Amino acid sequence: MAAHKILVIDDSKVIRMRVQDMLPTGNFDILEAKDGVQGLQLIRDEMPNLIMLDFLLPKMNGWDVFQHIQADPSLAAIPLVVMSGRKEEVTEKLPEPFEYFEFIEKPFEKAELMEAIKAAMMKARNRPHVSAAPTNPNLGVGAEEVAALNARVDSLEQEVATLKKQLAQVVGFIKQKLS
Repeated sequence: MAAHKILVIDDSKVIRMRVQDMLPTGNFDILEAKDGVQGLQLIRDEMPNLIMLDFLLPKMNGWDVFQHIQADPSLAAIPLVVMSGRKEEVTEKLPEPFEYFEFIEKPFEKAELMEAIKAAMMKARNRPHVSAAPTNPNLGVGAEEVAALNARVDSLEQEVATLKKQLAQVVGFIKQKLS
């Protein structure tokens, strides 16, 4: 079993094979996903050492996969290379400079791929550590604060109910005047 895993998420079999051919032989497995849903599942199941993500994918696009990765601190720490045939597709959602991932425009050559992987690994190493959110939503919040927030929610719900009743009365009045 290989020590390292590289996940290539691209709907093009040609690109997946090309990336595999460009990577040096070594102690790693290349995992492939043909759509965003499959890619995200493999990320969670396999925890690869590097992710290569196409931005235009079926089922779940690369932007959505990217957002899932960034939302999970354990996944956000994985070096990421975003690939696209049109850079403007990426910069439309993620303005440059790309701080936490590397971008490579398709088609690319082996030297460009190697540089993108090195840059992605450097960016991942330099990324500030983000701790996971507490699993208990009340952790760090006092009982008094929770009670105060609950009371405020109750108050707001009562206000909304009153406003709905008043709106219904206004609509009824207007309908009566129009008849």
